[in-house]
Amino acid sequence: MTKIDDAPVSAPLATETIVTGRRAVPRRRSPFRKPLASVIRHGLLILLAVGMLYPVIWMVVSSLRPNDEIFRDPSIIPDSFEISNYTDGWTALAAPFGAYMWNSAVIVLGCIIGNLVSCSMAAYAFARLHFSGKRFWFAVMLLSIMLPIHVIIVPQYVLFSQLGWVNTFLPLIVPKLLATDAFFIFLMVQFIRGIPKELDEAARIDGAGHPRIFLQIILPLMVPALATTAIFTFIWTWNDFFSQLIFLTKPELYTVPLALRSFEDAQSSTNYAQMFAMSVVSLIPIFLIFLFGQRFLIKGIATTGIK
Repeated sequence: MTKIDDAPVSAPLATETIVTGRRAVPRRRSPFRKPLASVIRHGLLILLAVGMLYPVIWMVVSSLRPNDEIFRDPSIIPDSFEISNYTDGWTALAAPFGAYMWNSAVIVLGCIIGNLVSCSMAAYAFARLHFSGKRFWFAVMLLSIMLPIHVIIVPQYVLFSQLGWVNTFLPLIVPKLLATDAFFIFLMVQFIRGIPKELDEAARIDGAGHPRIFLQIILPLMVPALATTAIFTFIWTWNDFFSQLIFLTKPELYTVPLALRSFEDAQSSTNYAQMFAMSVVSLIPIFLIFLFGQRFLIKGIATTGIK
């Protein structure tokens, strides 16, 4: 009786193939190929980022240069630092630059509150309520996105002038309370449509009406969309120049964009160093908004169905 060898027989590796009884050794890739491709890819991305950020970096560097050296040297390495551009630019206009930032903050706060309240209510109506002509009015709302502001600015100015609102903040804030930003309505409608209707039905069984469903169920779940609306409203209103130029003509009511424009004087030399210094100061709120609201912005855009 023969004894069978109990030693295990090694199976061929999964990456190996047998051809005519002979093993074909797989071709090995270079261990440096993948890291090299990653280095090249990241290097190109860094160069692209530097190219996109070059104007901002140049503006920051120019704010630290003497006024007569700004356009003579396009490099981003300053030869000297003029910190006085910030202190002198802060008090260069009729009022301290902080007064103009305060005016912009008041307008921005009113616009954010107006858009959050009015657009969320309009979005809930389009997404959850059933009324006559719903699709027609929703289409009209979407068409208003393509309507340029230059078409409606003249009728608005005539209306607000008759109301005595010119040279006040009301023409810039009151329209936001009437859900005039169709983009934010559409964004919130898409978000609300992604919320299960079973939550509404369960609340309705418990005796809740539409106001309670909106305030206690839908609104808490809309935080990403509301944060996205607040961030975009802040940026667009803070940087708005055209509307504020039309309705605000008194220097004491100027906002940040109008104040920066006041640094340019057609009859005398313009102090670009101070203007760039105050431009850097005006970018700080936007930078902070992006820094602390980036995750809400990405989440809000990713979950609204805008693809």
